[in-house]
Amino acid sequence: MQVLKFGGSSVANATNISRVLDIVSKAARRDRVALVCSAISGCTDALLDLARTERGCAERQVMLDSLNSRHEDIIRRLFTGAEREQVSGKVAALFEKLAAAPEDEMVTYGELFSTTIIAEKLRCEGFRTKWLDSRILVIKGNQTLTYNNISTAVALEPEVEIFVAPGFIASEYEGKVTTLGRGGSDFSAALYAAALKASRLEIWTDVPGIMTANPKVVPAARTIPEMTYQAALDMATHGAKVLYALTVQPAMEAGIAIHILNTFEPENPGTVVSAMPEPEAGEWMGVTSTDDALQGESLLCLVSNGRINGEAACARVEDSLKKAGIKTLGCSSDGTNIYSTVRLAVAREALNAIHREFFETAPRATLNLYIAGQGAVGTALVDLIRTSGDRIAERTGKILRIEEASSDHGFAARVRKTALRGSIFVDVTDSEDIWREYEGLLREGINIVSSNRRALAVPFVEYAAMHAAAQENGVFLRYETTVGSALPAVESIAAGANTGDELISIEAVVSCTLNRILTSYDNVPGSFADIVRKAQEDGLTEPDPRIDLSGREALRKLLILAREAGVPLEEEDVEITPVVGPEFFNIPLDEFYARLEAAEPEFRAREIAADEKNCHQRFLASLTRDSSGPHGYKASIRLQLVDENHPAYRITGTENAIIVRSAYHPYPLLIQGAGEGAILAAASVLNDILK
Repeated sequence: MQVLKFGGSSVANATNISRVLDIVSKAARRDRVALVCSAISGCTDALLDLARTERGCAERQVMLDSLNSRHEDIIRRLFTGAEREQVSGKVAALFEKLAAAPEDEMVTYGELFSTTIIAEKLRCEGFRTKWLDSRILVIKGNQTLTYNNISTAVALEPEVEIFVAPGFIASEYEGKVTTLGRGGSDFSAALYAAALKASRLEIWTDVPGIMTANPKVVPAARTIPEMTYQAALDMATHGAKVLYALTVQPAMEAGIAIHILNTFEPENPGTVVSAMPEPEAGEWMGVTSTDDALQGESLLCLVSNGRINGEAACARVEDSLKKAGIKTLGCSSDGTNIYSTVRLAVAREALNAIHREFFETAPRATLNLYIAGQGAVGTALVDLIRTSGDRIAERTGKILRIEEASSDHGFAARVRKTALRGSIFVDVTDSEDIWREYEGLLREGINIVSSNRRALAVPFVEYAAMHAAAQENGVFLRYETTVGSALPAVESIAAGANTGDELISIEAVVSCTLNRILTSYDNVPGSFADIVRKAQEDGLTEPDPRIDLSGREALRKLLILAREAGVPLEEEDVEITPVVGPEFFNIPLDEFYARLEAAEPEFRAREIAADEKNCHQRFLASLTRDSSGPHGYKASIRLQLVDENHPAYRITGTENAIIVRSAYHPYPLLIQGAGEGAILAAASVLNDILK
């Protein structure tokens, strides 16, 4: 014999009852079944409301009709023809009795309705079925008589395959109909199981077993696969709603395992409650709460399945609550469980804090990385991942796995064809054309992190196509390092645009090379040509320093910033005045340096003039709101004088400074800091990977 119990949500409507019938039919092929059911969802509350409503009033009839309609709808969907008429007649007769019943017995009719319908449906499906009246068999407070009644009733029907009994309802010894209390259908099932010496007791509900916490309060709660009777009893006693506390005792005394299962996920193994041997050291099962609204307090119970170090566990509980900013009103242990009292207002936060401490670990996810570029930044990135990988995994739960690092020209195309979806392609090259692979990578479900500003300063239509491909395929395209290295410039400007903030202007010193040259010329002995040559020797400039002097690098960064602000800027929209005139270009490099040296008086005079005005020279990339300009903005890149009130006045070396003015902010946003350095750039790329 098996006993299966289904709760109110499991029999709430015809669709759900059909699921129940499938489960019961499958069980009946294994062994005989005693099926215990609750009233349909919401019926018990409706009956209580009905009992409180004055007899003879119109509202009472409306309530009766509404409840009758719900059951008639179930009958109409489950039955046809003469069978429908027969079942409808039986339920109608029960409703007539309900209307005349004493108020304190009205609540007992819900289970009569549901089990009558289910028993008739099983009979129509061809099962030899018998309906058992729990009002006669279950005697409240008299377990011995109850067991005798149930076992005798079943023994008299040896041919029956499925017995159907209402849960929740019983009678007192004197014969008056009563109930077993809210959740009593679980208790009814346990009584039937113990009386029949069942091989198995299944409690079918709408959650996947007993969970480590109430999932409606703690989203990270998970199912407990197996637990002892005592642990289940402790959880039920202290607030867990899945299992009625009284259910445990009859099953425990009879040695019958209780299986808590989900009607809506019947293949889920759920939770098994049984006489498991107590472990040497207790294991934590779950955390529950019971609220005292009158006192404004909540008692949290951390349940174990064996003996624990109460003092250490209390300290751990209190520490976890302290980290969450919650003060305990008391903490104690009975040697198995931990009890902590908190204010009712913070009960939800307290439950989550304790659950995080005792039941949650950072989920480990493996990120497969394909790194294009083995220059200074690429090398620094690989070293950073290898030296910090364990610490990163511990802190973030993300395991970084370098699948391949290469500078081959066809590397990106190879990754697009072979990498798994969800992998990350990391572009730390300075390639002019690798961007052509971006859209294909994104469409294959491969994420992209890039520090290559050339790849993002492409024509706007190509830039927009990349973003569209990322959005359409559920992957990301991140490139914070393209402007300002480790500075949060791109993200800050994009955040403003995303919230509807209107950009007024951007002023940016974003050429590390030119800022180093200009600030060195202001402070270091030597000619302008000497300073430029030294920057080239240090590897700070492009192989041809005239690319930097032309403003080309600043242009790329301005295009990226403008587009993040929602301005679809193109190269031709930007007016650029190079640091040196056209005569310095399109000539051999040696001749360039000779001309630069010859022009030293001009450079020196410009610097002296700046000093006399108490100003500094800065190479500024600007975007300013102007209705006469393309897209409502004018953009320029040129050498400008800034006075001591300007945020860029005091930056030196390879520092960057980005000043953003917008409609939402009365004061300009200043983003300032180091704009150069392989380790800084690698760290910023890594941050994009881990976001």
